[in-house]
Amino acid sequence: MSLLSLPWLGLGQVAASPWLLLLLAGGSWLLARVLAWTYAFYDNYRRLQCFPQPPKRNWFWGHLGVIAPTEEGLKNLTQLSATYSQGFTIWMGPIIPFIVLCHPDTIRCITNASAATAPKDDLFTRFLKPWLGEGIILSNGDKWSRHRRMLTPAFHFNILKPYIKIFNESVNIMLDKWQHLASEGSSRLNMSEHISLMTLDSLQRCIFSFDSHCQERPSEYIATILELSALIEKRSLDILQHMDFVYYLTQDGRRFRRACRLVHNFTDAVIQERRRTLPTQGIDDFLKDKAKSKTLDFIDVLLLSKDEDGKALSDEDVRAEADTFMFAGHDTTASGLSWVLYNLARHPEYQERCRQEVKELLKDPPFISRRCTQDTVLPDGRVIPKGETPPSKPLSHLQVYDPFHFDPENSKKRSPLAFIPFSAGPRNCIGQVFAMAEMKTVLALLLLHFRFLPDHTEPRRKPELTMRAEGGLWLWVEPLNTGLQ
Repeated sequence: MSLLSLPWLGLGQVAASPWLLLLLAGGSWLLARVLAWTYAFYDNYRRLQCFPQPPKRNWFWGHLGVIAPTEEGLKNLTQLSATYSQGFTIWMGPIIPFIVLCHPDTIRCITNASAATAPKDDLFTRFLKPWLGEGIILSNGDKWSRHRRMLTPAFHFNILKPYIKIFNESVNIMLDKWQHLASEGSSRLNMSEHISLMTLDSLQRCIFSFDSHCQERPSEYIATILELSALIEKRSLDILQHMDFVYYLTQDGRRFRRACRLVHNFTDAVIQERRRTLPTQGIDDFLKDKAKSKTLDFIDVLLLSKDEDGKALSDEDVRAEADTFMFAGHDTTASGLSWVLYNLARHPEYQERCRQEVKELLKDPPFISRRCTQDTVLPDGRVIPKGETPPSKPLSHLQVYDPFHFDPENSKKRSPLAFIPFSAGPRNCIGQVFAMAEMKTVLALLLLHFRFLPDHTEPRRKPELTMRAEGGLWLWVEPLNTGLQ
């Protein structure tokens, strides 16, 4: 038996058994990894010194709690962006840095970078993957590029135009509910709740051509979508549950898996039914029938899409994109509409002017987090190091509510990156035309039928997957006698 001398461990000569050699090899590998990580961390730390840092709570917690998902946290973030207008670094614990970029000139380097250089950061979005798969939000590289090219036609104006009728139908259901509630004396309504159901209703029709009547009675599918969103937000706030093997042992983890199965089963059933229709009917006949109904839904477009090589999307890819559109399309527009109505309620002069503009138009019926995969140089020479250092979207400095900020003349004087609700650059929101069409349609109809008044309590903002209000966003609604049907 060979002997191994290990004086540096104080062991003298010992038998060199295979297990001991394996242990030494494993220990050496682990030590090398720790040393490599330590060197990379301190190198990153040194390079980040060019970005100012607000005072930390302490060395271990860093800035955790300073920018909390609360009203106070948002006020702190606004103050920090004013103090460090060219950007700053915050630390989530002792080892995770975030660079917050606040000025359009500095954020331009990130938004203009290629999708490969600055992909979306997966620190939190990875929680969505069991639900959304590798859809356009979560995929990267060649797969993202291919899907982006294939999905772009789905958001062409000619495809979206027939959806206006769906938006109208969904809003009218909500308007009827509000008229009924107001007639019974219930004029104080939670905008977030009602508008979320309305956007989910319209999306289910636009994506699947399926009417769940979710605004009128409970829908298991819609309830599950809302449950999934709530579970993801809850998980993101508990650092212990960031680890998959811990999360899926919890009750929430098991609920999340059950909810994913239900949503996937629904989408898969629609895809399989549509797949059975296409071969028997033929694409030309299929499109003729769709032309008669004047609606080509999102599933249709996905199933008919082909890349440059003539290859179609797999069923798994179609499901991922449909589920992604369902997730990304309902909460964002609902949140935007709710806060627009809140601001119009607080500024009745703008609300009335907007209402009059809608009436004038109807006289003649009209028709960003990122992760840098390579060093990124900012205009002032500072460098965002390659690695897990995701910059945030710039903060808008339009702190006073004034719709004329967005007047064409005023917009000319402002950087296009000063306000980017749909992000910017190669990975901007592919559905922004759909979202704006829906929001404009909904807002016009709501203002024609109701006057909105502020509640007696100011809402406290609560940033989650979208901007919410603690306990809901409540407004008073007052029916208008418009004579419109």
